[in-house]
Amino acid sequence: MPDIIEYNWVTLVGGPEKAISDGSITRLNDAITKWAPNLTAYLKANPQYDRMVKSDDGSYYVFPFIRGGDKLLYSQGLMIRQDWLNDLGLQPPQTIQDWHDVLVAFRDKKNCPAPFTQAWSNRQRMFMPGFGFLNGMYIDAASKKVAFGQIQPGYRQWIETMAKWYQEGLIDKDIMTLTTAQQNQKMTVGTSGATVASVGSGIGTWTPAALPNTPNYKILAVQYPVLVPGSKLVYTIPNIPYNGQDSAAISGTTKNLEIATRFLDYGYTQAGHMLYNFGILGESYNMVNGKAIYTPDLMAGGPNKWPLSQSMSAYVRSTGAGPFIQNEGYIEQYYAMPEQAQALINYMLPGADQLVLPSVTPTQAESREYATIMQEINTYIDEQTARWLLGTDPVNDATWNNYISTIQKMNINRAVEIQNAALDRYNKR
Repeated sequence: MPDIIEYNWVTLVGGPEKAISDGSITRLNDAITKWAPNLTAYLKANPQYDRMVKSDDGSYYVFPFIRGGDKLLYSQGLMIRQDWLNDLGLQPPQTIQDWHDVLVAFRDKKNCPAPFTQAWSNRQRMFMPGFGFLNGMYIDAASKKVAFGQIQPGYRQWIETMAKWYQEGLIDKDIMTLTTAQQNQKMTVGTSGATVASVGSGIGTWTPAALPNTPNYKILAVQYPVLVPGSKLVYTIPNIPYNGQDSAAISGTTKNLEIATRFLDYGYTQAGHMLYNFGILGESYNMVNGKAIYTPDLMAGGPNKWPLSQSMSAYVRSTGAGPFIQNEGYIEQYYAMPEQAQALINYMLPGADQLVLPSVTPTQAESREYATIMQEINTYIDEQTARWLLGTDPVNDATWNNYISTIQKMNINRAVEIQNAALDRYNKR
């Protein structure tokens, strides 16, 4: 085993506690106390993060990647061709019906063969919040308890609507097999007019590629629509500050525990923070009025004129993840275009992060049981939802009731119970 392993240990069957008990990784409490003063100080000053990055029994198991500000929590969402809206005299859609009408206009007046496109694997962002639920396990706004989205009444409304739109030719016929490259091409050349994508790799990729042939090309990031005009949206889909992604554990067999600990602690020093987020002073960034500002050469793509994410990645880790605290100053500059800056404003919904399930850690036994239950359920849901969307099965009382009954027989209530128990323990940390 290598000394340091970056992985999402939260997603491991059995969780981080199993990895510790198996000897795969080291329980870091003593090592952090002895040799990681900077991480220790950060977690002490930020107790809201401290409870995120340890298990229910108080074990620290990684040097965490933490998104250090609200602007870093909103990176994906609905996007639409602003220039097409302008051409057609349409306002940005705010309701589900608005979206239907806009997509019909794109189909009929822009001769657009796939008005809305996206990868099916990312369907949780495909209007679902507008129907009053989130995909998978989430915290219900009313009860404050864990709920499972795919058995809520809103899920039936959602799939009924999506199936209708699919049959009307408003949703890309290739949605089941669509790749990111195909999605990018469709949004660039005008085969599609709306999608779900990342602010950086979406707007930041399509706009410079499209502008030479379409001078008025402009993408608008829009908040999720609501069902009833004038109602307030409750749900959106932010990231969470710590989800376990690319956090660094130390091998349980290491002979270099002190060295590995001290090395990883560097990411939480001021010097490490600046290096991981901004790179090398005078080469990739300069200090301007007390702020770290990436150099014009870096922002222009460097000597190879790379896309911004690539030119930045030659110097920083903030474009991805790792054992450090991500700085909002990175995203403020990475979203260099006005449309990207506006996306942050449009996507941010106060309090939405309270509705996304944090990185809870079921016990080893719970984790194994949960994984077994959900593997079967998710496979069934994927297959049945695809049949509904494509029109293989109608969405009616008979098929819906059979769907709910089947999932209940697969023990979804026990899975929700496990997550609620884990959430209760998390809240008591």
